[in-house]
Amino acid sequence: MKSYINKIRRAVFHNLTQFVGASYSLKDKPYDLTSKPIRILISRPNSRLGNLLLLTPLLQEVQKSLPLAKIDVFVRGGLGGVLYKNYNNVERVIALPSKPFKQLLKYILVWYNLRKYHYDLVINTIPRSSSGRLSTKLVKAELKFFGENNESLKKQITDYCHMAKLPVYNYRNYLQRVGYTIDLTQYVSTLSLMLTKDEITNGRNKLNQLIENKKETICIYTFATGRKCFNKVWWSDLYSKLKEQLGDQYNLMEVLPKERVSQINFKAISYYSTDIREMAAVISHTKLFITADCGVMHLSSASNTPTLGLFSVTPIEVYQPYNSFSRSLNVLEVDQSEILTNIHEMLSEIKTLK
Repeated sequence: MKSYINKIRRAVFHNLTQFVGASYSLKDKPYDLTSKPIRILISRPNSRLGNLLLLTPLLQEVQKSLPLAKIDVFVRGGLGGVLYKNYNNVERVIALPSKPFKQLLKYILVWYNLRKYHYDLVINTIPRSSSGRLSTKLVKAELKFFGENNESLKKQITDYCHMAKLPVYNYRNYLQRVGYTIDLTQYVSTLSLMLTKDEITNGRNKLNQLIENKKETICIYTFATGRKCFNKVWWSDLYSKLKEQLGDQYNLMEVLPKERVSQINFKAISYYSTDIREMAAVISHTKLFITADCGVMHLSSASNTPTLGLFSVTPIEVYQPYNSFSRSLNVLEVDQSEILTNIHEMLSEIKTLK
């Protein structure tokens, strides 16, 4: 029933807001965004771990292109402050409650208080986000980008649709429209949590507490939401093959979800934490991370760990892990032998990385 209500709510909200900002146009003059400090609001009112991590390339892009800019980020839930805490250009995380019906007054107040702030630029990052478009409309700002897809860019840039890159390409294109010179197709920064040296050291210590030998470690994460989660038989088969082919060379460790469940019945060494940054720091010391499409897949990418993303529902070109040496496969199109072949190839490619 909850899922059904949310589906109806999203459909109604989308219909109400789909034309918000459609008539907005730029004034016919360039804007000075570089000679003085400016304030930017980036709108991504979503609470999912993966979606919030996919915003980090845009935060890095703003830092490079407009180094004097200070950013407020409009999100949902409590993760934003944790994920963006080491981004020096992020000044404020404005968060809607993750469960608005249980905190209705707070939910309303956050929307109301958005009108208190004034920005030079507001960016809605995802075109289909109804809340993003509405927040962009409500906020006081001279420049507003409502997040429309650009068909010309889509034809020009092969990876335009990727959820980490699309906001960056759209942002660059918008800067061009207001008179800023920038190369649209230059490299897009990968996902990053900006882990500190202390966090990375703590991650190494945590891993050493679990594993005392000197072999490198391969991580698996067997949980995902809904139809993206593969069953226990599938995961148990893959784990058995991994252990048979690679168990002598590598440690095999399972990172557990907050639900503390295992699709392989806890047969591997287990690591559990509810601290997102600690999880990323531990993962950063592993050789390879294998997982279905989920938020922790993007957490692995954000820790700069080569990641094999296994897809069955969502489009690979939109959500595949984005960092060095990572790959993605559609399990409906390949069998486990091909998955294992890819794992061996990845390990060969990254053998000198860490």
